[in-house]
Amino acid sequence: MPLVYKRIVKFFVFLGITSLLFWLVYRNQNWSEAEKILKEDVDYTWIWVAIGMGLLSHLCRALRWQLLTRSMGYNIRLANSFMGVMIGYLANIALPRMGEFTRCGVVSKYERVPFSKLFGTVVAERVIDLGILVALTLVVVFTQFKQIGIFLEDNREVEEKIVSFFHSSWFFVFAVGLVLALYIVWRLLRKTSFHERLRNFWQGMKEGLLTVKRVKHKWLFVFYSLFIWLMYYLMFYVCFFCFEFTSDLGALIALTIFVLSSYGMVMPAQGGIGSWHAMVIAALLVYLPHTPGIENMCRTFALLTHGTMTLLYIVVGAFCLLIMPLYNTKSLKKQE
Repeated sequence: MPLVYKRIVKFFVFLGITSLLFWLVYRNQNWSEAEKILKEDVDYTWIWVAIGMGLLSHLCRALRWQLLTRSMGYNIRLANSFMGVMIGYLANIALPRMGEFTRCGVVSKYERVPFSKLFGTVVAERVIDLGILVALTLVVVFTQFKQIGIFLEDNREVEEKIVSFFHSSWFFVFAVGLVLALYIVWRLLRKTSFHERLRNFWQGMKEGLLTVKRVKHKWLFVFYSLFIWLMYYLMFYVCFFCFEFTSDLGALIALTIFVLSSYGMVMPAQGGIGSWHAMVIAALLVYLPHTPGIENMCRTFALLTHGTMTLLYIVVGAFCLLIMPLYNTKSLKKQE
């Protein structure tokens, strides 16, 4: 099957998953009530504050990427680094995890940096981000142990499905089958010219991964990494002040819900649509009193908060996609 058809099929498969998740979460939503809340009960000043914090986090991500590429001897421009980051977020809305490839592709085109090396730096970034998320998760577990138990109790069907899968024979079959498939593919590729290209790609990616060790300004790298996640968290937290029913929940509760929502972004859904909403709504219901209409209000909160982030990615990402070729006109002429 040609690559373009594979991408089309993937797009519609993930679109189907996203649509199903969103429908499951919002099938009982009272849309007229949600419209009333959004018109009358929301302080949109905090939405603009959240957008500003979101842009700061993305700018900081671009600066951190610069540090990694400089350790390999490549001095990519900040504008291209930032535009690459935003175009990557835009691509993630179309296909999950496509953003990493798109981001590296557009910057590689204009900065003359091998794609494999750039991809290695992005993988290194993801490892750092995962480490921070795990650390935040441990903080939440130790401070909100009782509430997490309530969350799992209220969402027992999810817990049971995960546990039953890992204890079933299907998991063993899947794991063995995956290992065998990878071994067979590796044996077959060794006999082709593609193996050499794959080996070169891995070498480039490995160099990108090792950039973290070679970063000159390590404390600045640490600062950028922590600042990115601080802005992510604050971008989410300030949205609590948009609604009266969430304004008094507090910073630690916001951190707990933020961490849970971050795992919702890992699901195979475009931009975390549906999965992110489900995690936030379920977590909010643990902390809020079960008054009439509270579920509808929680769904509206999730809709506005996620919609703000998604709109930021679409507007700024699309603008960067349009402006990046114009900004790099001179670079393209030199390459020609």
